[in-house]
Amino acid sequence: MDITLTLIGQSIAMLVFVLFCMKYIWPPMMQALEERRTTIADGLAAGERAQADLQKAQAEADTIVAEARGKALEIVDQANKRGTSLVEEARNDGKRERERQVEAAHVEIGQERNRVREELRGQVSAIAIASAEKILTREIDSSAHQDILSKLASEL
Repeated sequence: MDITLTLIGQSIAMLVFVLFCMKYIWPPMMQALEERRTTIADGLAAGERAQADLQKAQAEADTIVAEARGKALEIVDQANKRGTSLVEEARNDGKRERERQVEAAHVEIGQERNRVREELRGQVSAIAIASAEKILTREIDSSAHQDILSKLASEL
């Protein structure tokens, strides 16, 4: 195989091309690849941080939801207790009012009973006086006396 001028020229051209590529093309290409590698690494790191933040946020959200449920149950329990106490209070108020009304009715009944007794006493005394007048105006006869007493008894 002969080394010819063409082969030498091609070798020199190839050498110049390689040197040119190494000097002007290779560094920007390597820089672009490095920037791309850095961007990808940063993106992966950001993704991992985001994943960790997501898990942390999820844990915090679960904690907040658990606290909210606890508070909601506490509020419901307090509302139930308050409702029960209000019902009990209303029941006690109703009992007191009923007792007050019953007492007032007893007092009113007692007053009415006393009024009726006084009225009856007045009527009985009027009847007794009328009977005594009739007895005294008539002659004292046992059959007449018995008749007046039976009328008096029927009037009472």
